[in-house]
Amino acid sequence: MYGCLPLSTINQQWQQQQQQQLSPPPAAKYEQNSGGNVFSNSTASISIKAARDGVDTAVVEEEEGPKLRKFLVFEGHPAPFGATVRDGGVNFAIFSANAVSATLCLISLSDLHENRVTEQIFLDPLTNKTGDFDGSFSPEEGHYYDPSQIVLDPYAKAVISKEDFGVLGPDDNCWPQMACIIPTSDDKFDWEGDSVLKYPQRDLIIYEMHVRGFTQHESSRAEFPGTYLGVVEKLDHLKELGINCIELMPCHEFNELEHYSYNSFLGDYKVNFWGYSTVNYFSPMTRYSSAGTRNCGRDAINEFKLLVREAHKRGIEVLMDVVFNHTAEGNEKGLTLSFKGVDNSVYYMLAPKGEFYNYSGCGNTFNCNHPVVRQFILDCLRYWVTEMHVDGFRFDLASIMTRSSSLWHAANVFGSPIKGDLLTTGTPLSSPPLIEMMSNDPILRHVKLIAEAWDAGGLYQVGTYPHWHIWSEWNGKYRDIVRQFMKGTDGFSGAFAECLCGSPDLYQEGGRKPWNSINFVCAHDGFTLADLVTYNEKHNLANGEDNNDGENHNNSWNCGQEGELASISVKKLRKRQMRNFFLCLMVSQVRFKFYSCSCIYKSFSLVVSQLRLILSDQGVPMIYMGDEYGHTKGGNNNTYCHDNYINYFQWDKKEESSSDFFRFCRLMTKFRHECESLGLNDFPTAERLQWHGHAPGTPDWSKTSRFVAFTLIDSVKHEIYIAFNASHLPVTITLPERPAYRWEPIVDTGKPAPFDFLSGDLPERDTAIKQYSHFLEANLYPMLSYSSIILTLSPVDADA
Repeated sequence: MYGCLPLSTINQQWQQQQQQQLSPPPAAKYEQNSGGNVFSNSTASISIKAARDGVDTAVVEEEEGPKLRKFLVFEGHPAPFGATVRDGGVNFAIFSANAVSATLCLISLSDLHENRVTEQIFLDPLTNKTGDFDGSFSPEEGHYYDPSQIVLDPYAKAVISKEDFGVLGPDDNCWPQMACIIPTSDDKFDWEGDSVLKYPQRDLIIYEMHVRGFTQHESSRAEFPGTYLGVVEKLDHLKELGINCIELMPCHEFNELEHYSYNSFLGDYKVNFWGYSTVNYFSPMTRYSSAGTRNCGRDAINEFKLLVREAHKRGIEVLMDVVFNHTAEGNEKGLTLSFKGVDNSVYYMLAPKGEFYNYSGCGNTFNCNHPVVRQFILDCLRYWVTEMHVDGFRFDLASIMTRSSSLWHAANVFGSPIKGDLLTTGTPLSSPPLIEMMSNDPILRHVKLIAEAWDAGGLYQVGTYPHWHIWSEWNGKYRDIVRQFMKGTDGFSGAFAECLCGSPDLYQEGGRKPWNSINFVCAHDGFTLADLVTYNEKHNLANGEDNNDGENHNNSWNCGQEGELASISVKKLRKRQMRNFFLCLMVSQVRFKFYSCSCIYKSFSLVVSQLRLILSDQGVPMIYMGDEYGHTKGGNNNTYCHDNYINYFQWDKKEESSSDFFRFCRLMTKFRHECESLGLNDFPTAERLQWHGHAPGTPDWSKTSRFVAFTLIDSVKHEIYIAFNASHLPVTITLPERPAYRWEPIVDTGKPAPFDFLSGDLPERDTAIKQYSHFLEANLYPMLSYSSIILTLSPVDADA
């Protein structure tokens, strides 16, 4: 069924107060718009009872005269869903397959803070709805209709409740009343000619970041800390680092007080800091804006737009981390905020007796491949691209979007009657309707689509995610293999080489390219880069769960001592390992077949001209916020609940002289951008690449090998030699002979800063190179244990 109208929600305490008499409205602000007057300083909500296969609609317009609470209500239109300025008023439309009635609730901003409804408009089912009537509060049948509850419009463009992040609502309420914005005809933003940047994905260096955590620390000295505007203030840092794409952790409206409880370990309160618990998918997180609830959330929308616009001005794309696998409503014991009250049996995967499937690990599972739900998801994504100008999306637990939908109405995932064998709810689909629609959508197929290709139900699809040659994946296998090789685990040299090649074992056979692999060593979920080389075990006591939460298998290595208090030699090794990991990220995604024999060396001009037509990309590295200066979370690998220094970017640490790692990272990203061969669109041939061992052309893929090296022809750098020594022993390697050319060291992670990267502006650069001249003249180079190097080829001056 369809129902109509936008909505707003209240917590369970408020829902118990709905039978109380409504108080008179405050003085309301009116704005004159073309075609009529609109109640602009208010929010809306709707109470749903039930219905079947119809559309409830209404147009609300203020009636002329002194009585402010009088509105004209017209028949309305069934589309578009949500609240839309139309016909001199505001049209409200909402879908519900089983609701029998709906009531539009209008709430002024002042009444919202007092948990009061300003005005209720009861919709006439004969005038404002089409379809049959049926439905009840019957959880065993999958229905949670309740006329005493107020629910949010799924299509609301802004949700407002409390003003400040982490502050309790009235009466210390963790779930204060929420309401949706009513649009006006003058809701406009000056984009200044902005549009999505449309970078080839092969050119990206992605930076995963948290909006609040980026500038909330006092050392940020931001004018608007913890907000979208705070991020704008620090965009130049990202530009300096070489970032051209930011991936924002969830910015859809969520309730940070969801996990609110006293944390005796730290003496503060636990919150839902990460935000992976969506309340509404069309709404930007209001408490990430400096405006808060001012102007009923419209200013918050504009602040998000401003962030996107200013990022684009600096050549930085904006991706959103979206959570279409579950919502904040939980299971049958959870709250009724929106989808559950609108039509629970449509929006969630349910078992025959009404139980919630839990493939997300968070209580419920969004019914993504139901025809109505998949259209909702497409409408939402299109809105963020066309209206908010975002450049793409990363889908949390994306494997859930490939599972079959619930079969409550004897229809399969395509909406057709079932014939033959039943398709069990949650069965993985080879061609999921939602993914197919997104992949062929004229808008969405042209933005970045990145899948976290697994879920909490055990469905792991890294390398096999349905893709239509468009989708990319967070490559979790890359993370695990690189961590194993770098700490010197036997048996990973060949797998590590595959990772450097863009994981062709995962992506080539299915027709995808190297850039379909999003390579990362660290992300928000798990150890930071500094903690990866400092801790063997997780240290999550601060989470208040007796260290039972978080991943137990981290493939980390503390370099000999657990924790930050360590000997000088251990600390030096840790810095070396951090440089090794970052270097690996910047040179990964170079695909070649394995050849034990050496290739015939040709002149650069000939090789480059022969290969120019097949050049393009080799993959996408992703960096986690704070790793560029060595941020530590004290060994905590599951910091979802901390709104404090643990998750905050610490700008003073980045500025300290000890943070030479930032210089290294900045120069490595610059080097990647400069090298044509580190950004190919396809898998190059063996003419471009040659594998080496301790001697040229003799790679060692044995189980005990801890050394991987290769040369790569590059039209800018001529040729690049890259080697990784993950052994506990130093080694002197023999470099390939290149007549009329000489090898020059660029990067050596075994050297202290600033000699770890010999940039052109380093005053002592020539002296440092001369110290190794006797090795280089003999085509040799010494490597420390656990170190990596980059050398480039330069022509020999004939007059020298």
